[in-house]
Amino acid sequence: MSKEDPIIRVENLTVGYTPGNPIITDLSVEFSRGKISTIVGTSGCGKSTLLKSIIGLLRPWEGRTSVAGNDLNYLEGNELTLALSRIGLLFQQGAMLNSITVAQNVAMPLREHTKLPQSVIREIVRLKLDLVGLGHAIDMLPSELSGGMRKRAALARAMVLDPEVLLCDEPSAGLDPQTAASLDELILNLKATFDMSVVVVTHELPSIDMIADDVVMLGRGGQLLFDGSLRQAKQCQVPEVVAFFARSVPSQSGRSKPLLSYLEERE
Repeated sequence: MSKEDPIIRVENLTVGYTPGNPIITDLSVEFSRGKISTIVGTSGCGKSTLLKSIIGLLRPWEGRTSVAGNDLNYLEGNELTLALSRIGLLFQQGAMLNSITVAQNVAMPLREHTKLPQSVIREIVRLKLDLVGLGHAIDMLPSELSGGMRKRAALARAMVLDPEVLLCDEPSAGLDPQTAASLDELILNLKATFDMSVVVVTHELPSIDMIADDVVMLGRGGQLLFDGSLRQAKQCQVPEVVAFFARSVPSQSGRSKPLLSYLEERE
């Protein structure tokens, strides 16, 4: 696979949770290698559903998805294990296990995918926690960390196998603006240091402005509203795209109106 090939392909994807009620219908989109791509859109448009389909947590009803040439929905055994080891995943709430230490949480992928001795695993975990500014928290429990620190610890776990692709589901959710900005900066630094491809599901405009190379915007029913660079997204004249970046509401005429005006009309 060449550097010009997309790192992720989504082809004619239809998927949902309840039979007969698709969240995404016939979606085709590609994510560029070596860039930070953001998946954006209003709540319920299928952003997290798309991410789950890409990594094989949700099997497509129709179509297919692939990461680095591998369709995770149809791999088994060692092939699946190897493919998963090349993907780091940062869950929306961090998904840290509170009953074990931060170090033990971060070490989980190493124990699952490698046969490294404990001493080597401990050193790798220490290095990854240092990388996210949490070297001092190695023996703490997740419950002893702040929300931002838990996200950083979860990011260290996602990075522990030096993945080719990092997928993040709403990394800034629930964080104050300053903590969210520091997490965005960390993602930028990690991407540059390890030359990864990064896909981030988010609705946070400051985060999009700070980290995004490309933007994929979904609308109702998982339809593709926009696919291109951040600069192109801000110049796009599709009403829903204009409204998203202006924090306004599209009117029936196709023009976007300020959110305050929209709310006043509803009263």
